[in-house]
Amino acid sequence: MSTPQDLDVYPFPGSSIRGPDPRFARLREQQPVVRVHTEGGVDAWLVTRYEDCRALSADPRLSRAAACGEGAPRVGGTMHTTPEMIISLDHPEHSRLRKLVAGAFTLRRVEQMRPQIKGVVDEMLDEMQGKGAPIDLVAQLCLPLPLVVIGDLLGVPGAELQVFEKWARAFATVDERAGGEDSLAAMGKLAEYIVGLIAEKRAKPGNDMLSELIAARDNDDKLSEPELVTFGFTLIGAGFDTTACQLANSILAMIEHHRPQWNALVENPDRIPAAVEEMLRHINLFATDTTGFPRVAIADIDVAGVTIRAGDAVLLALSSANRDERVFPNADTFDHARDPNPHLSFGHGLHYCLGKHLARLEMELVFEGLIARFPGLRLAVPEDELPWYQGEINHMLKALPVTW
Repeated sequence: MSTPQDLDVYPFPGSSIRGPDPRFARLREQQPVVRVHTEGGVDAWLVTRYEDCRALSADPRLSRAAACGEGAPRVGGTMHTTPEMIISLDHPEHSRLRKLVAGAFTLRRVEQMRPQIKGVVDEMLDEMQGKGAPIDLVAQLCLPLPLVVIGDLLGVPGAELQVFEKWARAFATVDERAGGEDSLAAMGKLAEYIVGLIAEKRAKPGNDMLSELIAARDNDDKLSEPELVTFGFTLIGAGFDTTACQLANSILAMIEHHRPQWNALVENPDRIPAAVEEMLRHINLFATDTTGFPRVAIADIDVAGVTIRAGDAVLLALSSANRDERVFPNADTFDHARDPNPHLSFGHGLHYCLGKHLARLEMELVFEGLIARFPGLRLAVPEDELPWYQGEINHMLKALPVTW
């Protein structure tokens, strides 16, 4: 079926951290690949089943570069990214850049960071205990922790990166009425900030990832200057924003919506790693129910009885895929011991999340610390009074006041 369906304009309004808009369940059963109107005025194919989302995520006929270049269709509810950003590239350009930093994000390297990151978490929780309740967990823990961690990796003090946060927030905000101008302006500010950092690191290199990228640029000519700049702010933004959002959303969900599972983890903290995987699957990060990055077909693709034509825009609904009963029995139930749990929250294929091991580790250490010290953690205000950012790619709390 090629006619756009009367489903409301994408993104659908019914998405929350509790899950994707309920109509995704019907689409998975009846129209797993369907044309929708988007806020930008461009029609796009929306893919909702797990099997199709996973296969198309790794299909080279679906291009990120074609969705970001000059003249690309402007798909509403998605992020503006420039062509030289790693998240905008296809193979082999994407693989060339990814190889420069992949070694820092292997499971072995991340596990070596465990004592250091645990120390940061413990210090923040010590301060939390010292201040007493109530306290805002977004400001106290969820936002500063990933900022400090990515700052250490890149060789930038976490406190200095706090100035980066407001521009990264604006960059991740989608406002179709403004034509994305605020997002693009924020991208310019991020680039300006990174240019200054690069100048400092060139003058005084350190034992950090940003210094290594500069050396790869200056000594080995492995990336261009624009690639270096955009790589820098992409790593910082990706390294803190999604983790900060997922941490806050998961804490809220566990203490307010899944209290029996929280109590089970208090009794058996060794189950936290499996519970984190279920948080990643079940507690919806994506406000658009996709990652916010559209793709464009560069050849005809047949999927689920539909032909996606070359030039068509495509959206992969990962939140919907994570609720597919064909893969996850009782998919709408939070099961902290679910096994296996092959969720797609980190994507799949070429653009599989580089920082997946780091994000998992940060979530595990946060829940270990909170459950050990604050087993009675609870909201300090009614849930309907919690403030949320609007128009973002991810569900993001402005504050999470808690007591214990």
